Amino acid sequence: MDYRTTNQTAWNHLADTGSLFAKVASDAECREPLKVLDGRGWLPKTIAGMDVLCLASGGGWQAILYAVAGANVTVVDLSDSMLRLDEREAKRRGLKLRTVQASMDDLSVLGDSQFDLVHQPVSTCYVPDVRPVFGEVARVLRVDGLYISQHKQPVSLQISHRNERHQFVIGVEYFHKGPLPKQQDESYRETGAVEYLHRLEDLIGGLCEQGFVVEDFREPKRADYQVDVSHFGYRGRFVPPYLRMKARLLRKKEQTRTSTPAPGKLWIP
Repeated sequence: MDYRTTNQTAWNHLADTGSLFAKVASDAECREPLKVLDGRGWLPKTIAGMDVLCLASGGGWQAILYAVAGANVTVVDLSDSMLRLDEREAKRRGLKLRTVQASMDDLSVLGDSQFDLVHQPVSTCYVPDVRPVFGEVARVLRVDGLYISQHKQPVSLQISHRNERHQFVIGVEYFHKGPLPKQQDESYRETGAVEYLHRLEDLIGGLCEQGFVVEDFREPKRADYQVDVSHFGYRGRFVPPYLRMKARLLRKKEQTRTSTPAPGKLWIP
């Protein structure tokens, strides 16, 4: 199976079996959606009326919070099971949003310059080349639009195991190509999914190539000093698992793709 089929199957299973990654927005979170979405102060004070793309973001959480905050929301995901959670929660809460099943590196179902904001949680590790993703994001964003994204740190994906001294061993080369091999240490890895390592020059340089300027950069702290050495929080003391970026599209590349937007599914109360 190719990476798309494999990852669709993996994420369908996660969604269908009640994974933590398929946790829908709670009532408490919906009472203060922007506070939940934006602990770093990267979003405008209001997003009411903004056109927002939640990319590779199915699961009934992010898209729901944006819709509650008043945005016009489109959520794209490869997993139909994850999208069904968005549809179910939108219907239950009387929200309007659009769901589209597509891969993050091929958004040909979406037209050019449709969105003011693209928000993408950790997911670029599931495609072999991140540059087509950034190219598609630049195409569907309007100039001066924001792209907020989170990615797996390359060094985190290089970890293979923990030795007898509880030291974390880098067992994957930084310039590794192709799918990542299975490892003893599966912290921050999703069962059944195929993942790829993207270097910093891919993640940051790839954005710059598309006309983005990185306005902020963070490394979320996942260290926990109260847990056992086998816990992922212990590993977080030594290896940062994620990086977050706020980028703004300052210019469009000359080549853009003209496409006919797909209708998707629209939930209207």
